[in-house]
Amino acid sequence: MHLASRALRCAVAAATTALLTTAVGCAPQPEDKATAAPSGSAAKSCTKGKLATKTSGKLTIATDEPAYEPWFKDDRPANGKGFESAVAYAVAQQLGYGKSRVVWQSVPFNKAFAPGVKTFDFDVNQVSISTERKKAVDFSSGYYDVRQAVIALKGSKAAKARGIADLKGLKLGAQVGTTSLDYITDVVKPKQEPAVYAKNDQAKSALKNGQVDAVVTDLPTAFYITAAEVTDAKIVGQFENQGGTPEQFGLVLDRGSALTPCVTGAVDALRKDGTLAGIEKQWLSDAVDAPVLK
Repeated sequence: MHLASRALRCAVAAATTALLTTAVGCAPQPEDKATAAPSGSAAKSCTKGKLATKTSGKLTIATDEPAYEPWFKDDRPANGKGFESAVAYAVAQQLGYGKSRVVWQSVPFNKAFAPGVKTFDFDVNQVSISTERKKAVDFSSGYYDVRQAVIALKGSKAAKARGIADLKGLKLGAQVGTTSLDYITDVVKPKQEPAVYAKNDQAKSALKNGQVDAVVTDLPTAFYITAAEVTDAKIVGQFENQGGTPEQFGLVLDRGSALTPCVTGAVDALRKDGTLAGIEKQWLSDAVDAPVLK
């Protein structure tokens, strides 16, 4: 009886184990549940003030040095004045980071969207969103719709240009790595190689010194240059946007950054509630329509 009872107990235990194994095999697994949930769910990863930033509890924002007007004021990005400084702080606030929790750092324009790991959470520096740049970095949705403009000294041959054909025989200049330079090479297609400068300051000096006939910048910068920096220059005109999608400036992030959907959501919210329009009106009100070069 003892041996029989023992055999019976073993048989029951084996059957129970088999049943449990089958039940567990059919039950939904924790891994399956995790896989079913959206990766990087905004509700979880975009908790305000608790993002996976470079420095815990801080939001690191980068821009170039010097920081030009009207995008920044007095070359001080941290003062909240100027269009891009105001936009940066509005985005930070939307993400749950007050002004005291924002850290600024200087990053050269070209380096901001070059391949490689970034030292910032996002960069704000008039960087146009493009397919080519997206191969190396992430962008937020656009925070500003922009056009490119031509600046020339008053009374010069370039100042009399009325269309793209009138620009082809001129010596044109622009900052390296910019959409402004792309418009010279791809739209104007001048007979002479364009002059390329590391900084807009160098392009402005070349214009003043007669080393180039005209320079190309974004329209708001062109208005500021002609109003405050090179007052004997004028805006010759602006280019039409190429293709169906307008050129837009976007905030630059690490390629594949977990912050990209959060920052994009913040920009979209600021556009929807009218904050971006209000900031644009405050800081870029002088950027009114200029003649269109066709």
